[in-house]
Amino acid sequence: MTDHRNFIGGHFADTPAASTIDVRNPATGKVFAAVPAATDADVLHAVDLAAKAQKSWRKLPAIERGNALRRLADAIERNAERIGEALARESGKSLSDATSEAIYGVELMRYHAEWARRVDGEVIESDTPDETLMLKREPIGVVACLIPFNFPIYTLVRKIAPALITGNAVVVRPSNNTPTSAFAFAKAVLEADLPEGLVSIMTMTHETARRMCTAPAVGMITLTGSVAAGQTVLDYCKANIAKPSLELGGKTPVIVEPDADLDVVARMVLNAKTAHCGQVCTSVERLYVQRSVHDALLDRLRTAFSARTIADRSSSPESMGPLANLAARDRIHAMVERARAEGATVETGGTIPDGDGYFYPPTLLSGCRQEMEIVREEVFGPVLAVIPYDTFDEALALASDHQFGLASVLFTENYRKAMKAANEIEAGELYINRFPADPYQGYHAGWKKSGLGGDDGKHGMLEFTQTRLVVLKH
Repeated sequence: MTDHRNFIGGHFADTPAASTIDVRNPATGKVFAAVPAATDADVLHAVDLAAKAQKSWRKLPAIERGNALRRLADAIERNAERIGEALARESGKSLSDATSEAIYGVELMRYHAEWARRVDGEVIESDTPDETLMLKREPIGVVACLIPFNFPIYTLVRKIAPALITGNAVVVRPSNNTPTSAFAFAKAVLEADLPEGLVSIMTMTHETARRMCTAPAVGMITLTGSVAAGQTVLDYCKANIAKPSLELGGKTPVIVEPDADLDVVARMVLNAKTAHCGQVCTSVERLYVQRSVHDALLDRLRTAFSARTIADRSSSPESMGPLANLAARDRIHAMVERARAEGATVETGGTIPDGDGYFYPPTLLSGCRQEMEIVREEVFGPVLAVIPYDTFDEALALASDHQFGLASVLFTENYRKAMKAANEIEAGELYINRFPADPYQGYHAGWKKSGLGGDDGKHGMLEFTQTRLVVLKH
């Protein structure tokens, strides 16, 4: 077993944990680490330290906060390989992909450091002579950050970087599936010499997470997770009327028009659907194909999905890796079986492989209908439902007829149809002739049950602020 310690108020805890949480390698199913479960006292202490640190941090010139983020980015870069090793073991990613995630976090941290001179307010004309209205942007205070298992380092940076540059302090709960990379990340925080108490990173039970999020000093809770988790966070927010920022479920529709290059579409769909075993919020889950090219694209996808290998990526980095845990595999397979019972055809995949680990093959389903569970509910795995359509208006209606509205994709060379989709699609993002990549200068925000608020860019950074109107009589 590898020893790990919670990072509380700028220091690794010295006292032994009363209880621990087992961490499994999803490629083998075996426990490789036991991490400490923070107590209620631990998280309340961390929140108190964060509240004290934030009072001084917010008063620093923003450029000094930016310099601190640059130091942290440099420290992450120095530790990227070690962070990547931990992430690969706990997530099933290849070492290259895991290390690249840490490096991408470095770039995101540096991006947010550049906002130091750009967090601006407004001067507004008053209706009263000799009076000026000024709208100022101010930090919220202490932000509780709840991190998912699928991209745990990138998402951690995605939340703490804008929080810190705008003058907040953070308390972080990583996923219990992927906590060891968060502790490796904490070593970089220590190296960066940030103010004591400004950042805490702790593993904990759900009940202790509730205690942390409802501590009186917490003014904002940011989560990337499921709809059910988002509903729980909204309950937490009631305690302090805390501000929520939620990126929740997705069910990305892809519309394929007859003028699309089907070879390119098939290759891109395969890569998007099998990246991290389909455990991506914006991964394609519904493929709407114009009827005249439906069979031709289905043939290409059947060949591509059948050829995709699954294996432990520590020894076979080009293969598709495992799901996060056994419960995820059981849930996904049960959804496929119900789709089969409802009349879907399993073109390839759809079986649980023998051997260790939480693997599930790329699974292609044809004959799907809009009302099926496999089309209505998020799978979050390597399963794709294919549905034919006749007219473009029908495709837009089907894509938008959904509880989720995170990302969407359109393949066409017709600019009129592209603009029609850009004006009508019910989703926070539309990607045309490419798949989602969440550019960090954009704004990643979902409609409907896909979330509240958003991440990235200027608008994501401003999520971590509140306003003060100053009315100056002169």
